[in-house]
Amino acid sequence: MSAPFSKEEWAEIRRQSTEVLPEIIDQVGLPKALLSYQGSAIAKLESSTCHVLFIEKSRRIGLTWGFASYAVLRAGRAKDAGGMDVMYISYSQEMTREFIDACAMWARAFSTAALQMDEFLFDDSDDEGIRSIQAFRIRFASGFEIIGLSSAPRSLRGKQGVVMIDEAAFVDNLKELLKAALAFLMWGGQVVVCSTHNGTENEFNIQIQDILSGRSSYDHMHIDFDEALQQGLYQRICLVTNKPWTPEAEADWRENIIKFYGDGADEELFCIPTMGTGAWLTGPLIEARMTSDAPVLPLDLPVDFLHLPALTRQGLLATFMADLEAALEKLDPNQMHAFGFDFARVADLSVGTLLSIDKTLKRTSALTFELRAVPGDEQKMITKTVLTAAPRLVGAAFDATGMGWTVAEDMGRHFSLRDKDHPAGLVHAIKFSQDWYRVNMPPLKTAFEDDAIAISKNDDHLSDLRLVKVIRGIPSIPDSRTGETNKKRHGDYAIALALAHFASRMQWHEYGYRSASAAGTSGEQSVADREFARRKSEGGSNFRMRSMRGAGGTFH
Repeated sequence: MSAPFSKEEWAEIRRQSTEVLPEIIDQVGLPKALLSYQGSAIAKLESSTCHVLFIEKSRRIGLTWGFASYAVLRAGRAKDAGGMDVMYISYSQEMTREFIDACAMWARAFSTAALQMDEFLFDDSDDEGIRSIQAFRIRFASGFEIIGLSSAPRSLRGKQGVVMIDEAAFVDNLKELLKAALAFLMWGGQVVVCSTHNGTENEFNIQIQDILSGRSSYDHMHIDFDEALQQGLYQRICLVTNKPWTPEAEADWRENIIKFYGDGADEELFCIPTMGTGAWLTGPLIEARMTSDAPVLPLDLPVDFLHLPALTRQGLLATFMADLEAALEKLDPNQMHAFGFDFARVADLSVGTLLSIDKTLKRTSALTFELRAVPGDEQKMITKTVLTAAPRLVGAAFDATGMGWTVAEDMGRHFSLRDKDHPAGLVHAIKFSQDWYRVNMPPLKTAFEDDAIAISKNDDHLSDLRLVKVIRGIPSIPDSRTGETNKKRHGDYAIALALAHFASRMQWHEYGYRSASAAGTSGEQSVADREFARRKSEGGSNFRMRSMRGAGGTFH
């Protein structure tokens, strides 16, 4: 169940978060009408670039009430101010009536000239003959209407304007309904699709996954129960019910709500669709993408490595380093590269994988190394060697969980760490979370499905990728391990590949410049020349200049 905070922890979180805010709890009548997430959704809809918006949300957080305000504002405007009809669709008549009532309240609050609110019946033909579909509407002086319709796709026939599909995962045929609604875009309409999840195979979740993977360009929002609480949901409930708000009272209420939903809390409150527990990628699909002949280099050191004489340690590393340098020498200088590194020290493997990116943006495995029982300093030396030699490196992502942070931090010292304060760095330090997997695994799966990635032929890598399961709607690595005794694997390559694919989509670039005159004279070195010499010195024998000559100078 997705309730990572205890009642006491939540009370402390909320106490600390409200200490830095004005004491709005005591200012009855002064709080803003809309909560932050309600306002954010409406602001997005008001922007000129938002044509289709999908929102995955927790149950009963008041988003429909917020949408009612937008519907009134849109239908109440004159045509030249962007006014148009608003059509609301849900799976039940009760929800539709509730929405129309909320619109009537907002119309009175906005003093919009609503002419009347009524119910009406209209004829609609289908294969079974003529049937009447009950609907609700509010007419405005602007000439536009808010109309509540049934979820039958034919109810949108001949109409134009804004379409709101509420609790879309529960309508009878969302796929056909979307097909009818999206036709509104041709004449400047807008489509809003909002819902709690209803399983991984539901059309709503399929659409969400397409958006997260980049296959669809629709706008997207995610509002779970805890996000709504942090933005004032329970405080608003207390205001409406005339109860005092305290962090402890909110924590009690939160715990009771989660207990009420029981096993369904993940889906109903935390936007995690259920019913999906199978393999994330099929075996045939993975094997179909194993078309790269890039090397997979293993390094397995004895457990007493650090107690051996220095010369012995160098000998154990020599063959691996020679193979690594040979693989690096074969990298294509005309292609961009991205690197991912999953750290381990004791039970599991450390895996680093380098992807090349061609002009069609296909990612191809350029080399992979696997380290078992390798000390931290040696891991840092190996990863630094790869990053220094990789041509046109656009990004590197490191597992920064636990001890992995030390490798990410040291690579950040040499290649510029990227974080919230320094967004232009090359090295991404990733602290894994459900949100990270939820957002970044779908693009990798899409790459497999669209033949936009090629990996090396390796049965261990096949097992690692097959180990990824859809757990509570999110691709994750379960606790189970594969492989022989003392050679166990924990999906290590899958994580390294996901990190490399993530880094490949960040597109970081560094540019250096040496003038042609400076390059051809023995005079004083330019700043760029000195930087070039410094990087060459740091890279040692593994540094190779990658240049593109242009008019008047050399870029490297």
